[in-house]
Amino acid sequence: MEPGDVVALWASAKSLFFAHDFPTYASLECRQLGPDDPRRLAAALDAAEKWRKYGTDVTQWLEEASAPKPPIWTGRTQAELDEAAKPKPSHVLRATPGWPPIAVPGQPGRYLTHAQEMAA
Repeated sequence: MEPGDVVALWASAKSLFFAHDFPTYASLECRQLGPDDPRRLAAALDAAEKWRKYGTDVTQWLEEASAPKPPIWTGRTQAELDEAAKPKPSHVLRATPGWPPIAVPGQPGRYLTHAQEMAA
């Protein structure tokens, strides 16, 4: 291959790249092209440009998708999940000093304040 051949290959590949007249990189059609085919170089240029634009996002997604997951048996059992889902007993409302009054649930218009609690 002569130096002029490389320039001609590059010029042809660049014109094909801008015309979008090449197969998708690594496709069967692309793999069947000869090593000196400018369409093959144009496909590689397209793949390199896409990697430059989107490579970081793709790399991050691949890292997250392929990260080792904890084994399923390390999670909580169905009995533990059922126990956690059970309703908890209610607690006594207590007003906190310096905070606004608390609306008493089920009793519209009634509020609990810290001063009321201290008087009781």
